[in-house]
Parts: sequence; C-alpha cells; structure tokens
Amino acid sequence: MATACPSASFSSARIPFSSRRSAAIYRPCPSRRRRPSLMACAADTNLAVLEAAKHAVDRYVRNGMVIGLGSGCASCLAIQYLGGRLRDGALQDIVGIPMSVSSATEAAKAGIPLELCQESLQIDFAFDDADVIEEGSLTAVIGRRKLEGGDSIIQEKSILKAAGRVAFITDEKQYGRDRDGSIPVLISPDNWMETAELIDDLFLGDAEVWRRPTSGHAGPMGGDFPLVTEDGHHILDVIFTSPIHNLAEVAESLNQVDGVVDHGVICGISCIAIIASENGVLVVDNSSR
Repeated sequence: MATACPSASFSSARIPFSSRRSAAIYRPCPSRRRRPSLMACAADTNLAVLEAAKHAVDRYVRNGMVIGLGSGCASCLAIQYLGGRLRDGALQDIVGIPMSVSSATEAAKAGIPLELCQESLQIDFAFDDADVIEEGSLTAVIGRRKLEGGDSIIQEKSILKAAGRVAFITDEKQYGRDRDGSIPVLISPDNWMETAELIDDLFLGDAEVWRRPTSGHAGPMGGDFPLVTEDGHHILDVIFTSPIHNLAEVAESLNQVDGVVDHGVICGISCIAIIASENGVLVVDNSSR
C-alpha cells in the first residue's frame, strides 16, 4: 500500500545562473575535436533545464559512487555532463545503473561504465526526470513519456527506491500543488477492461481512462496494438481533468484496485527536487528528515 509522505521541514535554496560559465559549454575550441552538444537530446531544451541537470551531478555525485541514471531530457543532459566530467578527470570510478533503454544508450555514448540493477548492488545516488512534483510532499509522477522496448516503470521505481539519495529534476511549470495531467497505471492484460472500468468508477467525473497504444492514436480501447511493457503489462493513462489535490491518496486508491500492478506515483521517500526556472535552479530537500 502506498504511504503518504509524512510532513517534515524542508530546506530550499535558489542557485542563480552563471552566464559566463554556461556560455563556455557552447563555445567551440578550434584546436580540439568538437564534441556533441549537451543540448542535442532535445531541440526545445532551455538553459534552465541544462543548469538543473548539471547541478544534480556537481552537487551530489562523488568519486566511487554507483549512480542510478534516469530517463527524460534533463536526465539525458545529466548523463552527458557526467560523462564529460569522467573524461576530464573531475570524477573517477563511477558506475551507472540505467533505468531505461534510452539512459543506457546515452550513458554508453558518454563513456560511463554500466552495470545491471541487482539486489546486492548498493546505489549511492539516483537522478530522474519527474513529470510532476507535488509541492510540500515532493511526491513525484514518472512514466508519461513514450516507453521504448525494454523500458520498465517497475524497474525505474525500484532503482529510485533502492538509492541512498534521490533527486528528481523538473521545471517550474511541473512543480506545485493541485497539478493535473495523467498518471500511468500498469495493469494485468487479463480482464483489463474490468480494471479500467473500476478505475473509471473510482475517479468518476474527474478523469478519463485510456489504454496506451504501441502506435497510432490513444483512446479508451488503445487501438489494435496496445502497448505491452517489458514486464508483460498494459498501461492505462488515467488523465485527470480536475486538479489532483493529493497524489499519495490517488496512489493509495489505485493500489486497492484489482488488476493494478503498479503506477507512476512515487511517494513516501526522502528526496530532492531540482527545479529549473528562469531565475535559477531551485532546490527543495526533504532528505534530511
């Protein structure tokens, strides 16, 4: 059963951008072979997200650590930046545990040594993109992105929960109270329609329930080719049309539905929110509780 995050005192700090330091990233050196830009993972990535990604590495990664490598644009930038720090010798003896196919691919390109997730492996720190971070509790939502073959929300959550320290990276538009949007829910493919109806009844009038397709347009039935995850599950996107006042309560309600295997809500863990904004990087930390 999901557990709501207990109330705790939070510390926060805003880190202003250094335009001179940031500009150095984009200034090519004619005497050296040009490296791929850190901005290559997404054409619409802004400087604020890049600074947040760099902060996750500079502030929390130390020599000899085992690092959980997340998914999404900010995590992609953090992985590329981490690889650069390894090449420059600023960091040493880092081992990455990828949470997805895309993070494994980016880490391999960046030259980060990788290992598969194992129960016996101690993960010192993990970073990941969050689709939403709830202000106050720091409850996060992951899994809205399009999953590639081999991706697993279950594995992503297990790595995050196993890590000694966790940082979620997002932008200021996705941080706050009463967020809306979708929550991915993993369900058993057997009798999936009954499960979808139970969820629909649970949030009647506040959400729509669509089965995620492999291709084509999403819809209540998920088309002719519903997505099947690496773990053999279907995904229902519960699309809230009203603000979600308490993500932990939503998670607890979903856990009680027959046929639900897991979902994209992560609550009840000590974590750090690294929030990209136009005025700098805002860091909210509840990990000291």
